[in-house]
Amino acid sequence: GSCLESVKIAIDAGYRHIDGAFVYYNEHEVGQAIREKIAEGKIKREDIFYCGKLWNTCHPPELVRPTLEKTLKILQLDYVDLYIIELPMAFKPGDAIYPRDENGKMIYHETDLCATWEAMEACKDAGLAKSIGVSNFNRRQLEMILNKPGLKYKPVSNQVECHPYFTQPKLLEFCRQHDIVIVGYSPLGTSRDETWVNVSSPPLLKDPVLNAIGKKYNKTAAQIALRFNVQRGVVVIPKSFNPQRIRENFQIFDFSLTEKEMKEIEALNKNVRYVELLM
Repeated sequence: GSCLESVKIAIDAGYRHIDGAFVYYNEHEVGQAIREKIAEGKIKREDIFYCGKLWNTCHPPELVRPTLEKTLKILQLDYVDLYIIELPMAFKPGDAIYPRDENGKMIYHETDLCATWEAMEACKDAGLAKSIGVSNFNRRQLEMILNKPGLKYKPVSNQVECHPYFTQPKLLEFCRQHDIVIVGYSPLGTSRDETWVNVSSPPLLKDPVLNAIGKKYNKTAAQIALRFNVQRGVVVIPKSFNPQRIRENFQIFDFSLTEKEMKEIEALNKNVRYVELLM
């Protein structure tokens, strides 16, 4: 239920881009929040930009459209604005989200990303997704799609971890050259959940540089980290269930960082991932 309330608070605060995924197990709540806000007359469907994701067990081309249709059914929406391949690797298809063998090891599945991409293109042609993109792709994997014979639509976006400790300069430049938008997840670092986060890295929001710049503008370190990425053309998707922080994260459009401050923050890059995706 906390997701339902958070999405409604976010829409009221002005957010319009909602990043979702089947594997978050909360698309029913997100869909309900969107529908309730439409019913209130607060927004129209076309005001919302919803991103859904194709999970690792659904890479075989024949599974792509049924998987998206399932997402739409859960959301109770006619289309998603963006549908992305969540990871450039596949798990064994089936009901298990994280299929494991008897020793607890992940069971992978040989995948042809180009064939998966063609099935994504068909979803766009069918009007089920307005745009299609990828996530966690490196340059080599992006080039495989971009250089694919008979490419119909190139990825519009690549969602990757991106924040002042992991600024992704080379990938950002490559994507810029190909008109691919970088969407930065974990733009504030992450929760300190050691089941999936590298907690040996220092917490981003305690960084003295971010806090010092924040004092100057009467902003939090989080607002400075978000402003930094937005100002360099990276889309940010901060996650929060805290109403005050949801509103705070949105208040980054009333100031600009100087070129000197942007360089200072860029210099914080440690090339360190919080989300190591060990599977």
